[in-house]
Amino acid sequence: MDGLRLLQLLQLADSALPTGALSHSFGVESLVEEGFLRVEGLEAFLTEYLKENGLLEANFCRQGFHLAKSGEDFSREWQNLNERVSAFKPARESRQGSVSLGKRLIALALQLDDFPRLRLNAGQQVHYCAVFGLLGGLLEVDEEAAVLAYLQQTTGSLISACQRLMALGQGQAALINWRLKPAMLKTAQASRENWQEAGALQCFAPLSELASMRHPNLRTRLFIS
Repeated sequence: MDGLRLLQLLQLADSALPTGALSHSFGVESLVEEGFLRVEGLEAFLTEYLKENGLLEANFCRQGFHLAKSGEDFSREWQNLNERVSAFKPARESRQGSVSLGKRLIALALQLDDFPRLRLNAGQQVHYCAVFGLLGGLLEVDEEAAVLAYLQQTTGSLISACQRLMALGQGQAALINWRLKPAMLKTAQASRENWQEAGALQCFAPLSELASMRHPNLRTRLFIS
């Protein structure tokens, strides 16, 4: 992969990129508050998260990546893709959080470079995983690198949220993130093998979805979702 494209991909996947990701926990705050998630179980939780939520979003990320080379039907296919992502997010909080990050990522990308395809569709309801994949395709980076960067970024954001919600130090957080790399690779591999199959678009993650639904009822909140 071209060195310049690699650097651009790394910047898009950097947790310091101001997409608003640090304002969302996607149900993790509820799980911590209610006692379902503790430091000692965090690695196992995120491993299972990657198998379900991570795999689903990796599949959508790949679909977005391939739409970068779509022809005249791009607008319709792009809209259909984001509608499918919405359908797989039953929790309003997670769904809105994903759209918020997607819109913000498009806005930032348009400040960084000229992406005519993004500019034409900037007002749509778009999801972060689809936008990240589309950007990877527009930048012509390696497809696998784009998916792995997405998984790294989302997992890192969840770990960062946990650092603010529980007694999780920087060293321990870094160790968990490091040990999750094989799980990220397995998720990306599973996505590569079945992302085009309709039956592969499934996700069973009731714990995180219900936690997202309960999030607005928390007495105090650090996060939007």
